[in-house]
Amino acid sequence: MHTGAYSEFKNSVLDQASELRARIRSGAHTGTTSGTASSLLQGNVVILPSEWAGDFLLYCQNNPVACPLIGMSQPGDPSLPDLGHDLDIRTDVPEYQVFRNGERAETATDLKSLWRDDLVTFVLGCSFSFEDALIRAGLSVRNVDEARNVSMFRSNIATRPAGPFSGNMVVSMRPFNGTDAIRAIQITTRLPKAHGAPVHIGDPSLIGIQDVNTPDFGDPVTIRPGELPLFWACGVTPQLALENARLPFAITHVPGKMLLTERLNEELAVL
Repeated sequence: MHTGAYSEFKNSVLDQASELRARIRSGAHTGTTSGTASSLLQGNVVILPSEWAGDFLLYCQNNPVACPLIGMSQPGDPSLPDLGHDLDIRTDVPEYQVFRNGERAETATDLKSLWRDDLVTFVLGCSFSFEDALIRAGLSVRNVDEARNVSMFRSNIATRPAGPFSGNMVVSMRPFNGTDAIRAIQITTRLPKAHGAPVHIGDPSLIGIQDVNTPDFGDPVTIRPGELPLFWACGVTPQLALENARLPFAITHVPGKMLLTERLNEELAVL
């Protein structure tokens, strides 16, 4: 795609997303962002006091598949100019999860009353970004087709600790037949900032999942006869690390309700 056509395409995508961003900011859209804002990079969000920002940055560096870092703010600054020209982390996520002493204490649709001058925002890549690539390649993404949140599970795959942060990986699941599974692996491998290739294929019990129809987060989706469940690392992983760290205060997105950036998925693709 030549420069002019690329700019036109990106401007068109941003225009299409502007209405949704406005609805999120106003509190009118508090639902999942799966299947929305086609072609735009979506992000998981972790917000915590600057006292623990260094340890959390190291946790992301130690676990780049589960926690692919795509943005980090200055302390107290709600903007992330590299991800959006007018992005405000206090209002631009459909729903936030507030942690107090490691417990999920409450949710909120904006952070205006909770914001502090010492808060640092981390934005991590999200599998919703590769869903767009799968769909454009002609593959059926079940949770999008069924208008449901993706199925997410606590696994027994350990992450590498850093400071107070530790825990097992959360994974997201999408089912495919054999041929489409191979294609899905090829496509997602090109997108390491959106978790890359699956971390497991097939028998869920091998990674500690007893019932693939009962997710820990998100919604169950139909798995048809002959289909394989494919499991990708998930950006909800840091939420388990926050539970284990038991910080006095931290904020994340509610699973499935992501930050919409102004970067195209293809901008961070490799190969």
